[in-house]
Amino acid sequence: MRRLSRCLLVAVAVALPAAAPAVRAAEVDPLLPKETEQVVHVNVKQILDSDIIKKYALGQIKQAMQGADVKAQLETLGLDPLKDIERLSVGIWGKDPNDMSAVAVLRGKFDAKKLFDSAKDQAGKTPDKVGIEEEGSFKLVKITGDNGKPFFVTVADEGTIVGGSAKGLVTDALTAFNKKDKAKLSKELTALVLKQDEKASLFFCGVVEGKLGEIPDGAFDQLQAVGVDPASMKKQIQKMSTVAATVRLGKEVALDITMGMKDEDSAEEFGGKAGNLTKLVDTAKTFLPLMVGQQPKAKPLIDDLVKTLGTSVKGKDVSIKLAVTADAIGSVAGGETDK
Repeated sequence: MRRLSRCLLVAVAVALPAAAPAVRAAEVDPLLPKETEQVVHVNVKQILDSDIIKKYALGQIKQAMQGADVKAQLETLGLDPLKDIERLSVGIWGKDPNDMSAVAVLRGKFDAKKLFDSAKDQAGKTPDKVGIEEEGSFKLVKITGDNGKPFFVTVADEGTIVGGSAKGLVTDALTAFNKKDKAKLSKELTALVLKQDEKASLFFCGVVEGKLGEIPDGAFDQLQAVGVDPASMKKQIQKMSTVAATVRLGKEVALDITMGMKDEDSAEEFGGKAGNLTKLVDTAKTFLPLMVGQQPKAKPLIDDLVKTLGTSVKGKDVSIKLAVTADAIGSVAGGETDK
């Protein structure tokens, strides 16, 4: 259903990064299937409440939602993305990057009747794009994208929308919801999710051990120019077991990427003082200031990057961090703010 899909996209589109003063362990969503290999979590409510979004983006978001077409669609759905969407969790898995499976769980406040009524209306107008299908006692909305691949969506209750790349994935999630099942991700992925900060704006994490062996020869040849040996870089990447990225948005935008390596020696070789990752970061910090001549307004932004960009090693974990202040972002945006 174009209306439903577009409006859900509007709701999710506001899901850009947000910050939190203290770390709190993330919860493992019980509706994500055991096949899940990567998890994406977006804290939509916190994003909208963050200082930087209120200052630089909220006005534009509100203006976009006031467009006649979008406003009418949202009213039909009984949905206000700025108030009704709280958080989004997505589980992803698959061997082919071009053919991945996924289950998405959207939490907030929803009007099931209006959503399904709108879906039926759209199905009558564009049956090739939208359809209503029943699977046992479950009623699903089938949305077919331009690529011909379907995505199934339904409302579990007034606080939960479930979507999936296959009908069975959605019905399994609904069954788990009704039974109040416990989380069922793998032990490794569960441990990784529990390390993440639930208060962060956005986090992504995944188990990649054994999945990075298909790096083509020559993929890192261009790094020779900055003193990185391509062969050693490839071997180090292939020793990566997990990866996690966290974005926090408050009075600054902060990015923290952590790569769990096979062992402590691998971590030191990759992210230590003489490591390949450190060489890349040092090169970036050397060349970034050269951009100021072409983009003078970007100087505060580049200064922040040069000051905060860095790597560190703790046990098996290699981290890369950076942060950019709201004022620096404002300098690039011309200082324009939303009232």
